[in-house]
Amino acid sequence: MGTTSSEHNSHFEELFLPYLDAAYNLAYWIVGGDQDAQDIVQEAYVRALKGFPGFRGGNPRAWLLTIVHNTAYGWISLPVDEEKLMPFEEDVDAVATEVLFSELSHERRRELLAEALNRLPSKFREVLFLFEIERWSYKAIAAALNVRLETVMSRLKGARRRMRQELTQVREREIEESS
Repeated sequence: MGTTSSEHNSHFEELFLPYLDAAYNLAYWIVGGDQDAQDIVQEAYVRALKGFPGFRGGNPRAWLLTIVHNTAYGWISLPVDEEKLMPFEEDVDAVATEVLFSELSHERRRELLAEALNRLPSKFREVLFLFEIERWSYKAIAAALNVRLETVMSRLKGARRRMRQELTQVREREIEESS
């Protein structure tokens, strides 16, 4: 006797509902908009449910976020092209970006950070999200994004560099406006 549709859906929800926030965050980082991110997560969740019989266990979070990634890039119709690889320099790139916004309120710092993040290309926001927020390994990110390990390193390096540039610009504008 097989499982019922209700049991199937219940098992699916048990595995994947805990990761909806991460799915939304990834979608938001890729597309940069709340409503689009919600729509992408809804579409990805439906795709995941339809594809659930093919899920062979493993990491449900990675499986769902891979579907979100693919859905988001399909949604915005951006090809995922590998950029020219930049060498990864562990001693330089492993250092966290340090920004001196100490005199601003916590809320204002968050607003400025969000503004800087939203100005990054989606492929940079995505890799930053997966590495810095979700704490995925390079290998896991490469597998989820279907790119080479070197591409992940290159994107992360580029993302950090661009993030520093964006934060500098945002900070300079903030100083000019407060003067």
